[in-house]
Amino acid sequence: MRDIQQLIPLAGIEIAKMTGTGNDFVLVDNRKAQVSPELMPLLAEAVCRRRRSVGADGLVLLEPSERVDPDLGPVDFKWHFFNADGSSAEMCGNAGRCAARFAFDHGLAGKAMVFDTIAGPIQAWLGDDGSVKLEMVKPFDAFTDLELEASGQKVGMHGINSGVPHAVLLWENLEAAPVKDMGREIRFHEHFAPAGTNVNFACEMGGQLLVRTYERGVEDETLACGTGAVASALMLGPALGLTSPVTVKVASGEELRVYFEEQGDSFVKVFLEGAADYVFQGTLHQEAFSWLQY
Repeated sequence: MRDIQQLIPLAGIEIAKMTGTGNDFVLVDNRKAQVSPELMPLLAEAVCRRRRSVGADGLVLLEPSERVDPDLGPVDFKWHFFNADGSSAEMCGNAGRCAARFAFDHGLAGKAMVFDTIAGPIQAWLGDDGSVKLEMVKPFDAFTDLELEASGQKVGMHGINSGVPHAVLLWENLEAAPVKDMGREIRFHEHFAPAGTNVNFACEMGGQLLVRTYERGVEDETLACGTGAVASALMLGPALGLTSPVTVKVASGEELRVYFEEQGDSFVKVFLEGAADYVFQGTLHQEAFSWLQY
């Protein structure tokens, strides 16, 4: 049992729920510092719980920034991003697009913006249709042809850190892929300890990638994962003859576009483009926290 008294002063704060191709988030304009850093993880755990509260894959809090990046110039805002279990994550592509649209709508930034994340500064551009194109941080720690024991068999995979770590498995029958069971086992595999990894199952069909993702921090399959779409496009796209931009169809049935350039053994100028949609806006009721007592 946790003490919900800490959260009661947050009753009545304004929130928005948004979805980036099926990856859903609660967003808070925290320019007035209503939510202290100490309470952010607990708030994420409280409001993201499905059937008990708002329900989401993560929580995003936006705050002002006075930093000037030496390469990108003035930073419009900074964000705090938390997974549904209250853990902090370096980056999330789908949440980044939602944050960009939310920031523009709430006057934190123009249609072209820069915002700070743990993974580094991110540039974003809003389209007239509400879509967002996001420049990702430069991917690193790529690996190929790693073989691990999972679910009683040897499993081959590639991987890269596209803002957060990802393993990518080429899987022929994606509909039958053991995303939850094998995905969870690989996510917690000792090879990726202590941070763990996100796990993507992908295949090529009709000139595009189909991807299903087990997300670290959500600890389940999600309907979409932006950094997972990027990792899958980078590690499988060129090998399968797909050129930039690679269209990635996620579990929600929606599509993302991944732009990139190859530079030797690395990737540069990596962008993620897709929808960022509102679900609702409103105020958070005190009883959204009450489930924490049980």
